[in-house]
Amino acid sequence: MRGFNARDAIVLCILACTTAVASALLPAGADADEIDAISRGAVEYYGGSTATGEIYSQCLLSTMRYDVTLAPDETSYVITGDIGAMWLRDSSAQMRPYLFFSRDSKVGSMLRGLIARQAEDMSVDPYANAFNRDYKVTEEKYELDSLIYPITLAWTYWKETGDAAAFRPAVKAGYERAVSLMELERDHSKSRYRHRELPQGGAGSPVGYTGMVWTGFRASDDRTKYGYHIPEEMFAAVGLGELAQLEDVVWHDPAQVSRVEALRAGIIGGINTYGIVYVPGFGYISAYEVDGLGHANLMDDANIPSLLSIPYFGYVPAGDPIYKNTRRFVLSPQNPYYFAGTAASGVGSPHTPHGYVWPLSLIVQGLTSEEDAELAGILSELERSDTGEHLLHESFDANDPAKYTRSNFGWACALYAELIRDRVMREVPLPMWEAAGE
Repeated sequence: MRGFNARDAIVLCILACTTAVASALLPAGADADEIDAISRGAVEYYGGSTATGEIYSQCLLSTMRYDVTLAPDETSYVITGDIGAMWLRDSSAQMRPYLFFSRDSKVGSMLRGLIARQAEDMSVDPYANAFNRDYKVTEEKYELDSLIYPITLAWTYWKETGDAAAFRPAVKAGYERAVSLMELERDHSKSRYRHRELPQGGAGSPVGYTGMVWTGFRASDDRTKYGYHIPEEMFAAVGLGELAQLEDVVWHDPAQVSRVEALRAGIIGGINTYGIVYVPGFGYISAYEVDGLGHANLMDDANIPSLLSIPYFGYVPAGDPIYKNTRRFVLSPQNPYYFAGTAASGVGSPHTPHGYVWPLSLIVQGLTSEEDAELAGILSELERSDTGEHLLHESFDANDPAKYTRSNFGWACALYAELIRDRVMREVPLPMWEAAGE
């Protein structure tokens, strides 16, 4: 998600004590070594190489070992590896592989605790992307995906377990606060949100009305060039479809179903009208960002939601013609953040040094691949990136994996565990929303 920069150094200094306390306060039963279901899952590996198995085992255990604390209010507080605060996006992604074990009572309790905490955070400030353990805002970079990740985690938990115990009134209220913000940000001219990193006095570059939802920052925490980030809009369409189902089946609220479906329909209409562009040599592809005024940013970034990850989060299948064209563009030199080296070739980010590939992008490439040979090559590249601790970094030099950013990046580790369970071990995949792109 974030390359280590001066701002991160400040956050680390402020929150170093918080991280130490998190380790000290981890209660019996919250550590992965104390949850039999996850401990067994870490050793019950099959179907791939020994090196892949070693990385899988450590990656599956990583979040439990280093990042999860049971808070005094019995919610789950999940830091993002080597930065001692909880990002809504990262905490959702880090806990996702534990959904494979969610029928276990201890794992289920931990997941319900995270669902409750995230909803409370969203109620405190839906513009914020990161919080501390006292529900205070750590960072207020408004990222559309940060509102969607908690919803899709909760929906997946519900579909996997059938357990509606997590969906208390406070959770419903948190999600509806997020919906209100999205409705407002369809017309950013009415918004009072400002951030010092954005142009135009903190309001961001000009945009036209499209039906989509404006966002100030990407999933990398970098500011957007144009305010409509197409992968995030697609991800929002998926998450809102899931939320409509929760409002209908769990909360029995037809008025909210209609409200959410109307928002979702506007987003999809905007994607279809503004988010598809023609590129010679590739045909029609999805843009990365647009402004509704005729400008499009043609690139991709490793952070998810990305263009490469569109089938992973369920907007369209991997065989969709526009996605296939988009994928060819993303994995080509035409994408300014695609880097090819002697150790690996894949998508990086303007957030990290030029020439650095992100394991996140390699894993997503594997999860969305339709070719066994492509998957095998990606697994080999990820093995070559292992510097001995069997954990994945944020990014690494495509020619020299010993050069990397962030030694403990829980998001990449969690996604790798999902890749192995899904594509190598051939476990039953986690539930996926399949109708958003219709």
